[in-house]
Amino acid sequence: MEMLKKFFAPVDMTEGSPWKKIVFFTVPMLVGNIAQQLYNTVDSVVVGNYVGDNALAAVGSAGPILNLLLVLFVGISVGAGIIVSQYFGAKEREKLSVTIGNCITLTAAATVLVMVVASLVSRPLLELLDTPESIIDWCQSYLLILFIGSAGLAFYNILSGILRGLGDSMSALAYLLVSTVVNIVLDLVFVAKLGMGVSGVALATVIAQLISALLCFWRLSKMTDLFDMKPRYLKLEKQHALKVIQLGLPSGITQAIFSMAMIVVQSLTNSFGEMFIAANVIIMRVDGFAMMPNFSFGTAMTTYAGQNVGARMYDRVEKGAKQGTWIAMGVSAILTSLILIFGKALMGIFTKTPELVDLSRDMMGILAVGYVAMAVTQSLSGVMRGAGDTVTPMWISIATTIFIRVPVAYGIAFLTRSAEFPGGRQECIFISLLSSWVAGAVITFFFYKRGKWKERAV
Repeated sequence: MEMLKKFFAPVDMTEGSPWKKIVFFTVPMLVGNIAQQLYNTVDSVVVGNYVGDNALAAVGSAGPILNLLLVLFVGISVGAGIIVSQYFGAKEREKLSVTIGNCITLTAAATVLVMVVASLVSRPLLELLDTPESIIDWCQSYLLILFIGSAGLAFYNILSGILRGLGDSMSALAYLLVSTVVNIVLDLVFVAKLGMGVSGVALATVIAQLISALLCFWRLSKMTDLFDMKPRYLKLEKQHALKVIQLGLPSGITQAIFSMAMIVVQSLTNSFGEMFIAANVIIMRVDGFAMMPNFSFGTAMTTYAGQNVGARMYDRVEKGAKQGTWIAMGVSAILTSLILIFGKALMGIFTKTPELVDLSRDMMGILAVGYVAMAVTQSLSGVMRGAGDTVTPMWISIATTIFIRVPVAYGIAFLTRSAEFPGGRQECIFISLLSSWVAGAVITFFFYKRGKWKERAV
């Protein structure tokens, strides 16, 4: 029992070997992120095999809109994780308690807002994107269920972010694994047995996410040795609430800009027809797994930097940043190689259509090098965010998305128009994404080396 308690105990990252602490913290989070990616992947596999390729396209077309309308949760989650990690590192119990209570209240308010606004605008956005008539109704029903049931998604992301800020990545993993199993079982029941289609996978996801959120809340309520979870801390205090919003807003804006760019590019994607839309869905699902090491190391570096900046140990931050980035690049290179080697088999999980499998594999090959570049971007951006500088990563993301990804996509599409390809070459979608990733890595490295992030501690 003592070993189990130690395994789930919060990790103090201000002492010990930096790379060992980072890896120990990252591994359960990586497993958890993979499990979370299974939510969308299982949805796609189930609808692709039991409903058809058009249903698969519907689930994918809804993705950019879903991401755009959930940016409030992203902002609160990032802001919470940064402040919690810094106060944890500084051993500020009272401030930690107030911050966690305020985050819970902010999340409740954001959930109500998203439920109302998103439910009203989802159909108009789908129409604005010229979503094919054959899938638009499926897209809308999928989105409505997810937005109405968004409380589970919101609270899981914020509460798991708080747990990670406290150095506890194991609990979030355990609860996510439980909800993933629930999601898979319910997907099969609702779609394969009851024939509920895309509505069934959406409902399964909502129920599973609610379970994971409740488990995270239960875990936090037991961590009384680190902070106090009392009703009085739920009352919004201007200083703490604004600090969470101030730090989280740039990340929320980044997600919003990225999602809007995806929506703009989705319009171009839709112009290539249902087959290419379905291929794009498959690629993005596989891409989700390829990105997992990068996102995991990025989040780990945020917690690592936050705790050490809170303790004013800047030399240790830089040492860990170097070691963590190299490890992230190595892991990403290995995983990407495996995806390329076994690409056709992976694509074949989603569909039995040979043309769709080949198209997906060819497009995936374009992105390969970009995942190593993203390892640099995510790791060093994580360090800057953990130190309290969330603005610089925001501007880098905006610049690479607006001034590289979108222009390159539409520029290549325009320049490659022909009798055979009246709308341009389909490769433009993925070449533009690769270009923005590589540029982002170079720019992020430059700003990290400038060192201005050291001046932004909470």
